[in-house]
Amino acid sequence: MSTKRSGLFIGGLLVGSAIGAVTGLLMAPRTGKETRQILKKSADALPELAEDLSTSVQLQADRLSETAMRNWDETLIRLKEAIAAGLEATQRERQTLSEAEAEVSPPSRPPIR
Repeated sequence: MSTKRSGLFIGGLLVGSAIGAVTGLLMAPRTGKETRQILKKSADALPELAEDLSTSVQLQADRLSETAMRNWDETLIRLKEAIAAGLEATQRERQTLSEAEAEVSPPSRPPIR
């Protein structure tokens, strides 16, 4: 059933495209020769337009890459600082617990004989 729907959709797409193309040609405000000239000029400009678009996309990608790297570096710095602070806090807590245990522990007695 899925392939039948896909076939119907593609068929409808092709029929709609054909009707649109014919309607566009019949309703065009210019003659065929003028339309072909305009289309040729547009086609000639496509490579330059594609190159401009490619350059623009490359510049944007470079900017995003630089921003991502800067954010990554900042995140690593913050992570290292957080780990160092955590280790320091752990050492302080261990020291505090050791001191508390020493205060609570009963004094050692000599063994009974």
